[in-house]
Amino acid sequence: MQIWVDADACPGEIRQLLFRTAKRREIRVTLVANQPQKTPPSELISSVLVEAGANVADQKIVELAEPGDLVITADIPLAADVVAKGGQALDFRGELFTEDNVGERLAFRNLMDELRGGGQITGGPSEFSAKHKQAFANQLDRWLARRK
Repeated sequence: MQIWVDADACPGEIRQLLFRTAKRREIRVTLVANQPQKTPPSELISSVLVEAGANVADQKIVELAEPGDLVITADIPLAADVVAKGGQALDFRGELFTEDNVGERLAFRNLMDELRGGGQITGGPSEFSAKHKQAFANQLDRWLARRK
């Protein structure tokens, strides 16, 4: 069991929480990004540097993730690919993507993308907040408890 992080867009607060979790729960955490990532010295925490380009980090995560792994990402198409491979995904705001809900979330994301592309909807998600961090921490704890 391992945690993979789509690190290019991961908030620093979530990253630090994951580093503490890796040490406390003795679980491997790997950051995947197209920019070098700072990680604390630990045999449990590592990073993978990929070439720049659209979805290169996502493709690497899907390639490396195994059934039962958790991927931390806000990218719903990546979450869908991970779930199809037998894993789960958790977004930075605390939503866990599973077989039960990822299809619906992907369809909604695609609809919203079309509406934004047509100029019918503008703007994006609200700013990351302490409420989101707490929701993420709670969901991560529940996921880890189910994996014992």
